[in-house]
Amino acid sequence: MKKLLLTLSLFVAVATVTRAQILPKVQVGIKGGVNLSSLSNSGSTFSADNRAGYLGGIWARFGALGFNFQPELYITSKNVDINNSNSKVGSAKFTSIDVPLLLGGKIGAFGLGGRFYAGPLLSFAINKDNNFGSAVGGATRLDYKDSNFAITAGAGVDISKFSIDLRYEAGLTKQNYFDGSTNYKTRVSLFNLSLGYAFL
Repeated sequence: MKKLLLTLSLFVAVATVTRAQILPKVQVGIKGGVNLSSLSNSGSTFSADNRAGYLGGIWARFGALGFNFQPELYITSKNVDINNSNSKVGSAKFTSIDVPLLLGGKIGAFGLGGRFYAGPLLSFAINKDNNFGSAVGGATRLDYKDSNFAITAGAGVDISKFSIDLRYEAGLTKQNYFDGSTNYKTRVSLFNLSLGYAFL
């Protein structure tokens, strides 16, 4: 009898986990976080020098069979060092609308799980010539003219409706930066740590 109950319980648990992974699921939420120029083990990860900016926006996740597609749209500020011939020239601040298109997998059930993902990221700059409204318009139209490209990869943990994500963004194209006298080009590469909440 005990073996029968144990077998039945195991069958129900496996069926529940499998059902949770197979059935299509749609989530929509908001997120916010910080960009970090590096990850440090010295206790200075969140120091003022390492906080490279902020991010905030919306995301959606479409999942089934243990895989998911997650498009996002958020405004972000990125502070990076400008280097010339291996020496630091200064720092630059970029504010942009970013659109990552992430593909990944998910494990777990009962509101607790882990995710891993990667995908391209399109960045639409906000500056004197391109205001917030036009950047949002370019992002929603996926207008890649004058945009910047990056590849991003990371992992996340889901706890009920909350998500914690850590990812790395590696710039593929160079962003222009004019310091008043010289025009520089630099790739933006950084980590970002974010907290998300699924309201749907």
